[in-house]
Amino acid sequence: MKTVAIVDYGAGNLFSLVKALRFLGASPTLVETPEAVEGSDALIIPGVGAFPAGMKALQERGLVSAIQASAQSGKHLLGICLGAQLLMSGGYEFGYTQGLGCVPGRVIKFPNLAPGYRVPNINWNPVELPEHANTDSWQGTPLAHTLPGSHFYFVHSFVCEPDNSQDVLAQTTYGGFSFCCVYRRGNMVGSQFHPEKSGEVGLQFLKTFLDLL
Repeated sequence: MKTVAIVDYGAGNLFSLVKALRFLGASPTLVETPEAVEGSDALIIPGVGAFPAGMKALQERGLVSAIQASAQSGKHLLGICLGAQLLMSGGYEFGYTQGLGCVPGRVIKFPNLAPGYRVPNINWNPVELPEHANTDSWQGTPLAHTLPGSHFYFVHSFVCEPDNSQDVLAQTTYGGFSFCCVYRRGNMVGSQFHPEKSGEVGLQFLKTFLDLL
């Protein structure tokens, strides 16, 4: 059985994620050391909170190089919410902070939105194909069994903006602003939404990720 490691750096919604993965038949382990990260077959980086605090926590635990090495090795890697953001080149929360640099791009704050829309975005939002994609674009990804327009649960004030538009796997529109809600770059996938809190569609997303291992 493939080993699925969840990076525990003090910023993750671990209980819900572990519960969801166990429900799907996986046996996830929480890892806090570089050695444990490197010894896994697949890696999930969860997270809630601020970008600078997340990077600081990874650095203090010596996990930065281990995650970067895992990304370069071709190991399946899933970032969720803050975890997806940390995989980017850098983020602009409370100034600029360098990220893990695994996915070229930046993390930016929502721009001015249409009247009545507030930040943070705490909502069930539809996940759609990006403009450049076709109906086959989600095959071979965690979205392979997801219907465009399916609603996932979001809690965030910042969004990922990959440098390469081809890395954008799915997008969501909130307050008139369309943003990347799922990216894929090689073996790495990042979801701005929380699949572990998104009911059946979220479980399907996680199951499909596991099936790809």
